Order: sequence, then structure tokens, then C-alpha cells
Amino acid sequence: MEEVDVEPTTTLIPGVDFRQKHLGFVWGPRDILTYETQYKTAGAPAAFASCPWIHVVRKDEDIYSPILRKLFNESHHIFVQLQKSTDDTASKAKKPRFVSISKNYRSVIRACMEELQQNAVSARDAALATQYGNQVSILLAVELIWNLCEVLFIDAAPAGTLLLHLLDWVRLHKAGVDEQAHEVLQSESPAQHPSYWDVVISYVLQGRMDEARQILGKQASQQPGARAVYKLLDNLMMKMPIYNPGGNQTLTEFDVRWRHWREECTRCLEDRSFAGDPHLELICKILLGDEDTLLEQKELLGTWYHFLVTRLLYTQPTVKPTELHYYAQSSMDMFLGPRAPEPLDSILLAAFEFDIHQVIKDCSIALNNWWFVAHLTDLLDHCKLLQSHNLHFGSNLREFLLLEYASGLFTHHSLWQLAVDYFDHCPEFGRVYLEMQIERVPLDTERKAVKVLRICEQRQMAEQVRSICKIMAMKALRNQRLGSALSWSIRAKDAAFATLISERFLQDYCDRGTFSDLDLIDNLGPAMLLSDRLTFLGKYREFHKMYGEKKFPEAAKLLLSLMTARIAPKNFWMTLLTDALPLLEQKQVIFSAEQTYELMHCLEELTSGADDSKDEHVEDIKTTKIELLRLALARNLASAIVEEGTVDSW
Repeated sequence: MEEVDVEPTTTLIPGVDFRQKHLGFVWGPRDILTYETQYKTAGAPAAFASCPWIHVVRKDEDIYSPILRKLFNESHHIFVQLQKSTDDTASKAKKPRFVSISKNYRSVIRACMEELQQNAVSARDAALATQYGNQVSILLAVELIWNLCEVLFIDAAPAGTLLLHLLDWVRLHKAGVDEQAHEVLQSESPAQHPSYWDVVISYVLQGRMDEARQILGKQASQQPGARAVYKLLDNLMMKMPIYNPGGNQTLTEFDVRWRHWREECTRCLEDRSFAGDPHLELICKILLGDEDTLLEQKELLGTWYHFLVTRLLYTQPTVKPTELHYYAQSSMDMFLGPRAPEPLDSILLAAFEFDIHQVIKDCSIALNNWWFVAHLTDLLDHCKLLQSHNLHFGSNLREFLLLEYASGLFTHHSLWQLAVDYFDHCPEFGRVYLEMQIERVPLDTERKAVKVLRICEQRQMAEQVRSICKIMAMKALRNQRLGSALSWSIRAKDAAFATLISERFLQDYCDRGTFSDLDLIDNLGPAMLLSDRLTFLGKYREFHKMYGEKKFPEAAKLLLSLMTARIAPKNFWMTLLTDALPLLEQKQVIFSAEQTYELMHCLEELTSGADDSKDEHVEDIKTTKIELLRLALARNLASAIVEEGTVDSW
């Protein structure tokens, strides 16, 4: 994916020595093809002959991952459901719904992440395992950022509740301590396990007092002499106030309780109640939020944002959203020290600063595809959290990102169908992009062509409908599938092409004596009016059906009208007159005297023209047919006159 506002990175292609080789570049159907050349000035694709290696550079490799395709498919359903939200829904009802949708997105991310993790463990190929591992790392970062944006922007938790959500955020992304605790508790002597105190302190750093107290009790039971000290710390941990958003306690009342508890912790530390046990004293200092003590636990904390949440838990549990940026910046500076922040650090800091646009911009640069920024921006836009300013090229930020994401999906052989819905919900440029991209979908099979056609027809894209139908009609015609070609030309409403194929049908009939694709011709219906030749084809088939059903008078009338109304092409009149011969030879008079005169007139008109035939055999056959027709017409005329005269005499 080409990054925004950044210089593109140089990608070295394995096996190519750039000091000795020269590279040429050619745009493929969807990707860039790079090839080695013998000359400094790369020629056209003819230079391919100079080397056996062609390298494909794809815009977005993720869409070719089977597991990540599940992410794209599942998130598409969530996206479509989000677009159905109505503007008249009450604001109070919207917020829980948006939070629920955000959690649905995150659950899809987690499901894909777990499947990738399992594949990474079971993969036998080291390179494939590394690839899976890299994708897991990316999805971990994506879910971390999304979860924080959910807490700060979508849920918009107030003071008190905010810290509880941040604690859940840290615990969710720092779940390794549970596995470590399980290992400790399963050992023969948990209190003697090397990781025992790391587990206890990790639980305290996450504010998980119940779990910490449970494991701490293992140590207290083995030290009867220190039981009173352990009991004192256990009481402090048990009495730590936790804000309950659903309770009757106000934020002010909670703050008073929390300050009293903190004063009690301070007295225990000043009285040196835990001086005999450095681990217990360390825990008491953590409860007081001592910054130096917390920074000593960098290895257990792991990240500056975990340090931030722990620091807030024990120093500012009622922190307001507007104050977060100060604590976030200072926590990152203290934790990282002289080390430069990583892109993830900058993104999270921008979120804590409530700079949504900076979060989106940094994610667009750092992440390897548009999926995350497109869906997150769309959700934030529905929450009315994005400024409705236009970009320099006219579209707003939401639409721009959705267009880029959907354009990437269109390069995939199956995911292109998902992209259609994304374009549908881009009101300004979505239709233009769809019209441009839909023409690039390879119409490999008729089934796929029908899918593309249905999409275009539903959106009244007349030009694209005609183009698709013409392409498929030409393919069918090249493969001698006349029925399919005619069907596509009718859908395209292409009179000229329908005329051409109708003539092929007629020629095929003249050569073989039977029609192919009878079901199609029999069910033309109003479509036969598309062109005169198609009308004739349909009516001529009707004549044969009437003849087969022995409806001779109706068949005769239709046959005559095809010539007299000039619907039949002139070069087909001889065939029609030949078809009239069996009717003329019937014992019962089928053609009336007037109709017979009209048939004679048609025959004379046909034979009076110049004959360009140079084949004597063909000319003899034609002469024989004409003589037979004249004889049959004369006999039928005599019979008709006699019959009609007899009727008149009565």
C-alpha cells in the first residue's frame, strides 16, 4: 500500500543485485511487474526476453491471506449493519449501539488473531511461521488502538468510569500474567516458585486485588510469624475503594473514601510496618503510586501506557478525560527516557490527546493496509466525532479512506464483491469509483459476468451493463455459442449485434435445416422487437411451430406476411417460398386466390432481379425450385378459384 505523506521505502527484491542488474517496470493488470534488463535504459516489455525472472510487486498482500480474508468478510457485514442506523434514533440509544458495533469489530480482529497464532505455532515452514507472527503483531497493535479509541471516543467514559475502562484495556492486552499465575499455582510449592512475586506484583500493577490477595495468602500460610504483617497488607488491599458507576455513591464521596484509604497506606509505610519484608513494602509503595517504585517495575509493566494506567489507578482514580494528555505525555517521557517512541507509541499518545485526525493519519502511515483506518473512521463519523471538513481533492476523510480500501479489495478475485457496498456508501465519489473499477473485473465465467451484471443493473449503470453484455456476447460468438451470444445481446439492447447473431442463426438453419437453442428462440417474447432481423427469426420460428402443430391456415398467413410486410430479408425469400411448397401441395386449399397471387408476385419480384451466381449447379437447383413453385402456385390458384367460386355460388 502506498503510504500517505511519506517517502516510499525501498524494497529489495531477493535474488536481485542492484549493483549489477538493471530493472524495468511495467504495470500489470493489478500489480507492478519488475524485470531484469541488459541495458541501462529499459525497453518495453520486449526486454523480458533478456532474463528469466519477473517479480510481482503487489499493493496489498494481506488480501491474499486466507485468514485475513475472514477479517474482511466479517467486518463487511458489520459495516453494512452500521450504515443502516437511522438518523432519527435517539442519541441515548445510539451510543450503546455504536459501542456494541465497535466490540463486534474487535471480536472479529481477535478471532483472526487467534487463528493466525495457532497457524504460526503449527507451521512447519519457518518463513510462513514468521509471516503469521508478523500478522499477529499487527493485529495486536490494531486491536490495542481500536480498544483505546472505543474507550476514549466512542464510549466517551466520564471521570471515574474512565479509569475502570482503561484498566480493562490494559488487562485485556496484558493477559500473560494469568498463564504465569496458573503455572505458579500448579507447582508443588507456589510460594517458592521463582515467578511467585512477579505474579503478585503484576496483579497489583493491574489493580486485580482479589487475585493478588489469593496468591499472597500462599506465602502468609507458610510464615506464621509474619502472619500479622500479611494480614495488615491484605486489609489494605481489600479496603481499596473501587468506583462503582451503577451504585448510589457520588464521585465526590468516592474521592473522600479513596483519600482516607491512601492516608492509611501512608501511615503504614511511615510506621515501617512492612520494613521486615521488602516485597510487602514494595507492594505498599505501589499502592501509594510512588513513581520511582513503579518505574523500577518496567519489566513487569512492559509499556509506558501500562505504567500510565497503574500510575493513575493509585494517584488519580477520578482523572478526567481532559487531563489524560498531561499524564500520558509525562508517563511516556518517564518510561521511555532517551529512547525515541515507536509509531505505536505516537498513535496511542495522539489518542490520549484526543487528536482523532492524528490517530488516523499515523495509522494510515504505520499500518500495512487501509482496513483499520477505513472502518474506524467510518464508525467515528457515525458517532459525529469527525470534523466535516473536505480534503483538497473534494472528498471528506471518511469517504477517501473507504474509497482507498474498497479499491484495494477490487484487485482480489472474490473480495471485489464486498467493495461494491463500500462504494455504495460513499455519496460523493462512490459511484464514479464503482463504474471505473467494475470495468476492470475479469469476466472469466458467465456466472461471474451475471454477478457483475446484476450489480450494474441494480444501480442503473446502463453503460456498464451494455459493455459487459457486449463483451460476453462476443466471447460466446467466438466460441460458436449462438444462443448465449443472442441472450447477451438482448440484455445489452444492442440491435446491431442482435441482427448479426440472428443472421447467423438463419444461416445455421439454412446449412443444417434445424434451429439450435430452440428454448431461447421460443421464449423471445417482446425481446424480438429489438431488431427487424430478430423479429423475423422469432416469427419464422412461430411458423415452424404452427406447421408442426398442423395449424396450416395460420402458418400460411404468417409466412406470407413475413414477405409482404418486408420483415424477411430478401435473400431468405426463396427459403420461405420453398417452405410454402408443402402447404401448396395439400389436398385442402390453404392459400386463398388472393394469397396465391401475392406469393406469385413475391416470386416474380425475386426472380426478376439480376442473378450474380456463377455456379452452374447452384443455378440449376434454383431454376428447378422456381419451376416447382410456379407449378404449385398455378395448381393452388386453380383449386382456390374453383373452391371460392363454389362457395360464392351458394
